Amino acid sequence: MKYLVLGSGMMGYALAYDLARSRGTTSVTLADIDLDRAKAAASRIPHGVVKPVQVDVTDEAAVVSLMRGHTAVGAAVSYRHNEALTRAAIRAGCHLCDLGGNDEVVARQRKHHREAVAAGVTIIPNCGLAPGLVNILAMGSLGEFDSVRSIRMRVGGLPQHPLPPLNYQVTFSVEGLLNEYSGAAEVLRDGKRTTMEALTGLEEMTFPPPFNAMEAFITTGGASLLPELLEGKVAELDYKTIRYPGHCERFKLLLDVGFGSNDPVQAGSNIFTEREIFLELLRRKLPNSGPDVVLLRVSIEGSKNNEPYRLSYDLVDFYDASANITSMMRMTAFPTSVILQQLAREVIQGKGVLAAEQCVPLAPLLEGLMERGIKVHQSRDQQFG
Repeated sequence: MKYLVLGSGMMGYALAYDLARSRGTTSVTLADIDLDRAKAAASRIPHGVVKPVQVDVTDEAAVVSLMRGHTAVGAAVSYRHNEALTRAAIRAGCHLCDLGGNDEVVARQRKHHREAVAAGVTIIPNCGLAPGLVNILAMGSLGEFDSVRSIRMRVGGLPQHPLPPLNYQVTFSVEGLLNEYSGAAEVLRDGKRTTMEALTGLEEMTFPPPFNAMEAFITTGGASLLPELLEGKVAELDYKTIRYPGHCERFKLLLDVGFGSNDPVQAGSNIFTEREIFLELLRRKLPNSGPDVVLLRVSIEGSKNNEPYRLSYDLVDFYDASANITSMMRMTAFPTSVILQQLAREVIQGKGVLAAEQCVPLAPLLEGLMERGIKVHQSRDQQFG
């Protein structure tokens, strides 16, 4: 199988790394606008199947040409490019997965569904961790229930050794972080779609030591299409991000005083927005290295055989020191790699633009993650009611 990975940053590197060591891979093309960065990333990946190349993802003709000849493409670039990459994949006749995370961009990608069907290709946005894995866990488990009352999805990428005042380190990108913390998230309440503002709905959670007491709150993008797909079928559904206690209140204060706005600020002869300045400050002030951890909990409650029934998924995943790959890289890129390989082997057969929860089978995904040392623990409880 021949794979193309667009973007050689943290997630692109981890995606190429996993594809390169997977059975059946004959080549991985690792593309970036910065050829030196692609070369440096490729040089750290063993197995001798990774070829670095230069491409500008805003040059659609060049991207189409590069895509042709590959079995499937993984996009690990900013979500801003994903609609254009969707068009390019359709023109190239190539399957595409991306990491998603922005509801408006996914909505624009879905408008190309009929074109993708006609081209015989599958485009899967939202293939990472959240959105991605958590949504597949939820959707893939509904068959165990006679009826479902609530779905609660909770995920956090965190430093193992938090530092004040925000107790956070950059585990993907500050743009992605601020995107999640802005706007309104779609949820289900009383079986109907509605919205909740980001950084609201604060709740306490507990995990095994040393994490113990944590907090979770509404953020955008993580629920993906589940509110739309399950409206009228599930009473309560929401997605929240897990952080160390106090993070939500402190970050919300910064946004409330205007640090996330698009109001202009003049600095000398240059004009920036307050959001741009805030993003630069976050890049400079927040740690961007150090051992991290991903916490995950998905809880589904309903009934089975006329009795209350609850199915829960839990995961605590740590930084891999031996491979020098962060937990967030593992938990974002490795599910995407498994999905890409399912596409290449035609395990996923649906065509068109389909979110991960619409087409990715749960059991093979969990098996693929287990092979990579990622164990998602399942528990079933028929006595909780």
